[in-house]
Amino acid sequence: MPANVVVIGSLNMDLVTRAPRLPRGGETLIGHSFATVSGGKGANQAVAAARLGAQVAMIGCVGNDDYGVRLRDALLAEHIDCQAVSVVEDSSGVALIVVDDNSQNAIVIVAGANGAMMPAVIDRFDAVLQAADVVICQLEIPDATVGHALKRARELGKTVILNPAPASRPLPADWFAAIDYLIPNESEAAALSGLAVDSLQSAETAATQLIAMGAGKVIVTLGAQGSLFANGKGFEHFPAPTVKAVDTTAAGDTFVGGFAAALADGKSEDEAIRYGQIAAALSVTRAGAQPSIPTMSEVQAFRPA
Repeated sequence: MPANVVVIGSLNMDLVTRAPRLPRGGETLIGHSFATVSGGKGANQAVAAARLGAQVAMIGCVGNDDYGVRLRDALLAEHIDCQAVSVVEDSSGVALIVVDDNSQNAIVIVAGANGAMMPAVIDRFDAVLQAADVVICQLEIPDATVGHALKRARELGKTVILNPAPASRPLPADWFAAIDYLIPNESEAAALSGLAVDSLQSAETAATQLIAMGAGKVIVTLGAQGSLFANGKGFEHFPAPTVKAVDTTAAGDTFVGGFAAALADGKSEDEAIRYGQIAAALSVTRAGAQPSIPTMSEVQAFRPA
């Protein structure tokens, strides 16, 4: 079957250590464990969408190294179409992740092959975009490529999702008109809107600002507080399922992938948000990025405590 969800973005090998707490500047800590795990926001969202019911294709770049082979194989194992995952003369992207005993994390990303994702790559695989219903982008590839992909997906009449992560500054103004669903977390919503976001009320204010800037609809993910949906006419708060968190890595990616998969399946916005939230809640009960992402059957079987 042709892919109904196309993810354009990063593939990183996650180098994950667990430690009692996050280190301070100049400090050396003794960690609990270390693992290499396939990740990258693009790849994580592709895996999430695939496990949660979508037919998925990925557009991205890996290096000509062992990590590149492993990253591509991880997608193939999920039955993700990898015809548009190119191998380039560079090292694969990596993410250095420290997770503390309270399940909070700190991450440093080295782009590597992800930096080769130029607009020409999107043009080369235009047929992949044409076959999709939903297109997802993030910000771990060059900005010029993200903007080009958003606008081309809009030209093709696709449902366009931007997860602006990691965001530390406002988006280019001409991107907003191409975005159907802008899905930031609290810190990203603050960076994009220029407003502090530290409560449900302030999330509403920031979402209103982002819609005024041109985004179609906004979903601010609020961690354990759930998510806020804004469509320019009003707001709806979706409380998160209560679970015991072990590791929050890839929770946002799982939400985005689940939301996209549900939309591609014809579910309503409310149903898609709730579906993504259950998937994200299940993901934080497990360690790792892609290993933590649940399947569609697990989400369907979930019952609140």
